[in-house]
Amino acid sequence: MSGKVTPISGFPEFLPSDRIVELQFLDTIRETFELHGFASIETRAVEPVERLSNQGEDADKEIYGVRRLAAGPDDDGAGLGLHFDLTVPFARYVLEHAGKLAFPFRRYQIQKVWRGERPQEGRYREFTQADIDVVDSGELPNHYEVELPLVIADALRRLPVPEFVIKVNNRKIPEGFYRGLGLDDVTTVLRIVDKIDKIGPDKVVERLVEAGATDKQAKLAVQLADISSTDTSFVEQVRALGVEHEILDEGLEQLSQVMAAAAEHAPGLLMADLRIARGLDYYTGAVYEIYLVGQESFGSVGGGGRYDALASDGKTTYPGVGISIGVSRLVHRLVGQGLVKGSRSTPTAVLIALTAEEDRAEAMRTAAQLRGRGIPVEVAPAAAKFGKQIKFADRRGIPFVWFSTDNGPEVKDIRSGEQVPADPATWAPPAHDVRPSIETPQENS
Repeated sequence: MSGKVTPISGFPEFLPSDRIVELQFLDTIRETFELHGFASIETRAVEPVERLSNQGEDADKEIYGVRRLAAGPDDDGAGLGLHFDLTVPFARYVLEHAGKLAFPFRRYQIQKVWRGERPQEGRYREFTQADIDVVDSGELPNHYEVELPLVIADALRRLPVPEFVIKVNNRKIPEGFYRGLGLDDVTTVLRIVDKIDKIGPDKVVERLVEAGATDKQAKLAVQLADISSTDTSFVEQVRALGVEHEILDEGLEQLSQVMAAAAEHAPGLLMADLRIARGLDYYTGAVYEIYLVGQESFGSVGGGGRYDALASDGKTTYPGVGISIGVSRLVHRLVGQGLVKGSRSTPTAVLIALTAEEDRAEAMRTAAQLRGRGIPVEVAPAAAKFGKQIKFADRRGIPFVWFSTDNGPEVKDIRSGEQVPADPATWAPPAHDVRPSIETPQENS
């Protein structure tokens, strides 16, 4: 490759120290999901475009099509697209492997996804998501709608993440409310109201009227979206609007159960927010959005919801509920704000210095001994003055340099300057130095 290289917008890449932060986030999230009994799967990157495009009005805009530059004899002509979330491929996976899965099936999935976004801060065309879902055969108890946000909260609390809130709604509430108003095109109303944060309530009223609503209907729909509470008081606020419908009653009851259970297990974690809708059509019950407190204008850093009919083979339906963390979105935000950074740009804890090139074989043997005991080591790229080798280690954040001296091997902590005799069979760095860590500079200032 020659010539000038220009980045492709919307496909972010981390430098090594920031990638260390992302990896530690992923490790912590994975470990937390496994603590809660979720099994890992990975699905293929592509799905038939037809399956992907059935998920909503704007889905086609999100999909990156995949084709070979030169058609081969084994091409079946089916249009393939890169998946834009992990729920749709998971539903297909459940249908394909249902006979080999034990239900309720608890799965987590941490993978790249691709969306045709307009690139901007936090909006990428390629990014990593971490999803958990519970799917059952036939019926799915509502208690999972409480459990999943608690699992996500557990994962986020193990990370150096600022205060966050999980906002929750139930799709039956707006659906029942709109039908009670006489607005039967629920999908259109939902999509318009979902834009309230972007265009404001007055514009939403205008667009609803343009779509066929009366001024009164439109204003009541906006009033519903303005209701929120950290307890079950949202029920009285909805009732005060004077709209009745049996689907609305179901939604209020189900969301009340979620909020009551959350209040017992994680007070203050969930906020009932009746403007949360989620844009995809497959959600049928609880819907979630995760926000960093005080940074709501950035948008959500995760979300999900319940889906009752996404996976069905015609005989059996597999309802599920899932929620995800937008890992790339979250990490880029925190790194960009200087709230987190990697303690070094390499996993290496020890650099073995070389007095002369003839010493490389012995240095390699020492490195092998240390690595055999789980200590990340590299040998200096070339023999040089010790001062130069120390600078090489310092630039990369390597805390220890190993020397051969007339008195035997010694190791130097280049941060404190302390240098002590060391036996490769027994010496080890302090536990916190063995692997790079995430630093939060604001706590050290």
